[in-house]
Amino acid sequence: MGPAVCLGVPARVLEVRGDVALVDYGGVRREVSVILLPDVEEGDYVIVHAGAAIAKLDEEEALEILRAWRE
Repeated sequence: MGPAVCLGVPARVLEVRGDVALVDYGGVRREVSVILLPDVEEGDYVIVHAGAAIAKLDEEEALEILRAWRE
């Protein structure tokens, strides 16, 4: 068996409600934990892994990743 692959998915934050945010993965909306990113705000782009936002991205970087995935 090969190594495990962990995939973090970029998403745009639509709404923040305490430790939970509603995010958009290009049309698919999900709630994720933002407990690791207490300064996250609406409009931010984040990397989501296993239901939790684990890092913030700048918009240019996030859009570049999303474009590459579409190709």
